[in-house]
Amino acid sequence: MIDVSHLSKIYKMDTVQTVALDNVSFSIKKGEFVAIMGPSGSGKSTLMHILGALDTPTSGKYILDGEDVSKLSKDKLAEIRNKKIGFVFQSFNLLPRTTAIKNVALPMIYAGIPKKERIERAKTLLKRVGLGDRMEHTSSQLSGGQMQRVAIARALAMNPSIILADEPTGNISSAQSDEIMCLFQDLQKQGHTIVMITHEPSVAAYAQRTIHVRDGKIEKEEKNKSEKKG
Repeated sequence: MIDVSHLSKIYKMDTVQTVALDNVSFSIKKGEFVAIMGPSGSGKSTLMHILGALDTPTSGKYILDGEDVSKLSKDKLAEIRNKKIGFVFQSFNLLPRTTAIKNVALPMIYAGIPKKERIERAKTLLKRVGLGDRMEHTSSQLSGGQMQRVAIARALAMNPSIILADEPTGNISSAQSDEIMCLFQDLQKQGHTIVMITHEPSVAAYAQRTIHVRDGKIEKEEKNKSEKKG
């Protein structure tokens, strides 16, 4: 599903160069749940931006679903983001005075999907994440955990090849965090490929494998021996 080969990202400002990623290589199989861990400034956010087609590498290759994303135009990158990648953010990124069902339907509007189909698909996805009774609630009427569930349903709207989750438990309580991670495990069992950025070992433990990043390099990769179960 994902094949990253000798990936580097260098930011240049005047005469100063900052190496954010340095010759990074790894693979993620279809249907795998992988956590990327590292301290602040380790390069994990830069890596997430490249995996999400939000940025391009300075050198190296990024193959997603058989396509070389590292060399695509901005228009093609936007198409990849809309059709192949579902994003889940720490801050939810929901429209605050808009209902759950309309938030979930939003990516489908951009894709030109007819209204009736959008609404039906949004209803199905909200039921799938356990919010069948909250469809008409606005974001301000939902708890942090419920808002993250809406965000996950929205990420699934275009049936993406991969779900990228950036610190998905950062703004919710520990009890809600466990619920969200169990939901990710359920999605992985249903065949979704999930890549999650986190700095918390207890959250990374829900994944099948953890890639540790430090100073722009992969420090180590490990299978999670006692993968937490939902």
